[in-house]
Amino acid sequence: MKLAMIGFGQAGGKIVDRFLEFDERTDGGFVRAAVAVNSAKADLMGLERIPKENQVLIGQARVKGHGVGADNELGAEIAEEDIDEIQNAIDTIPTHEVDAFLIVSGMGGGTGSGGAPVLAKHLKRIYTVPVYGLGVLPGTDEGGIYTLNAARSFQTFVREVDNLLVFDNDSWRTAGESVEGGYEQINGEIVRRFGVLFGAGEVGSGEDVAESVVDSSEIINTLSGGGVSTVGYASEEVELNTGGGLLSRFTDSGTDGTELDAANTTNRITSLVRKAALGRLTLPCEIEGAERALLVLSGPSEYLNRKGIERGRKWLEEETGSMEVRGGDYPREIPEVSASILLSGVTQVPRIKRLQQVAIEAQDNIDEIQAESEENLESLVEDDEDELEPLF
Repeated sequence: MKLAMIGFGQAGGKIVDRFLEFDERTDGGFVRAAVAVNSAKADLMGLERIPKENQVLIGQARVKGHGVGADNELGAEIAEEDIDEIQNAIDTIPTHEVDAFLIVSGMGGGTGSGGAPVLAKHLKRIYTVPVYGLGVLPGTDEGGIYTLNAARSFQTFVREVDNLLVFDNDSWRTAGESVEGGYEQINGEIVRRFGVLFGAGEVGSGEDVAESVVDSSEIINTLSGGGVSTVGYASEEVELNTGGGLLSRFTDSGTDGTELDAANTTNRITSLVRKAALGRLTLPCEIEGAERALLVLSGPSEYLNRKGIERGRKWLEEETGSMEVRGGDYPREIPEVSASILLSGVTQVPRIKRLQQVAIEAQDNIDEIQAESEENLESLVEDDEDELEPLF
């Protein structure tokens, strides 16, 4: 799937930078173009792979390149004001060669959480290809303002994109881990999981062709209908043996160096599919009730068993209750076999329900604080008037 990626804000820019590194290292071919948008000049200067000409500094007239300070209302305003500058960078992208736009943003800060939905609405008005979002939820330990920003941004972002893929930092931060180290690890997990998914179907010259091809239309159809999506992932290493053939814990070999029967390989694949679906998802949720799903098995072609993929797909149908479950393989000559599962249209998500409650409570608090401030102001004015003595 060929994507035009736009990193909005600090987190979004860093993640897109990592996507470019992953795409180059794996020869994935799924990042057709990349743009970074930010209100903080220092954040743009830290990017290593997004071309300088595709780095857009917005809000210079108002924040002078120093960022919006976690004020996502201000982030939305400057995105609206400088949308033409962002569009100028997008105009350099060969959009006729992309299957979709992907706007990547942290949802707790100011620039990304405020500006990403504004950009999504703008792109949907101009282009016919889908516009997806990849939103990163802040951890609950990052502070109340970030949680409130995420609650507000989520409601707007999910409405403006064709589908919102979500990664929840709360489920991935390790206790005692430094903030910087935690984000580095989290960004790596984001890129690995979504990179394998988006890379499916992009086959270079001389590479093995999948038996059951997963192309961009399969991903687009799985994401159609809008809503929220999450990704599950599981992998097992493969190793090189001294005889030059690939042996692994994934496909056991006999004493004579030959592989065991296909039944064993099939069972191992279905086991990997279960691990991916029932393990740690990018956004934890109950998989039952997911509207659509896509299974991608990736690794050396000799280990991608058609029967195993079909069994894994049927198991997903039973677990999700969805009749719209697609599946296929993505041959890659790497020492790993992995299962990636895209679950789209998920609804049983405790984290989102908590965010929505935060938004409701915060709005009530804001109304109360505003009413109290107005009362205090009126009281001060009245007191001042009483204390003033007539001049004559």
